[in-house]
Amino acid sequence: MIGGSAGSMPVLVELLNQLPSPFFIPVVIILHRLKNVESELNRLLSVQQTIVEPEDKEALLPGNIYLAPQNYHLLIEDDSTFSLDYSEPVNYSRPAIDLSFSSAVSVFGPAVLGVLLSGANKDGAAGLCRIVAAGGTGIVQDPLTAGFSMMPQAAIDLCSGVQPMPVNDIIHYLRQISTANKS
Repeated sequence: MIGGSAGSMPVLVELLNQLPSPFFIPVVIILHRLKNVESELNRLLSVQQTIVEPEDKEALLPGNIYLAPQNYHLLIEDDSTFSLDYSEPVNYSRPAIDLSFSSAVSVFGPAVLGVLLSGANKDGAAGLCRIVAAGGTGIVQDPLTAGFSMMPQAAIDLCSGVQPMPVNDIIHYLRQISTANKS
């Protein structure tokens, strides 16, 4: 699970372009974006692998990269399918990173890895804490390297178990877990 907001786009593109292909773990991206403006985010996220916006009840599959659809909360159900939710914004956001992170940990528990990138609000901090509390891994972009430090710093302040890392270390970590999950 990767969440981000203001300032996260260049980092996200770099992370995705550095993933080994194929990457055997499903990647779910939750980005804040304007809700009433036609989105070209799929085109802007020009990376080596295909990124899809999941449909409601679509199965979460290894090796795929998913992007939360514009103006919907993206949840993961107990049967490992996606659910698109149009309830009220959380932390002024829909999709809300907190909701996606929390739904993933409800289904996958300690197997969840959450990465929180640059952003200008506190969305994602509580969800990342739930991941860490369940035994999963919580990583935040080092606030000193973030375009907007509020989001990663909020997670650090809220939850002692998160690991701040510069972008290159996040890339290295993702490459390591990819190699470990190949076999």
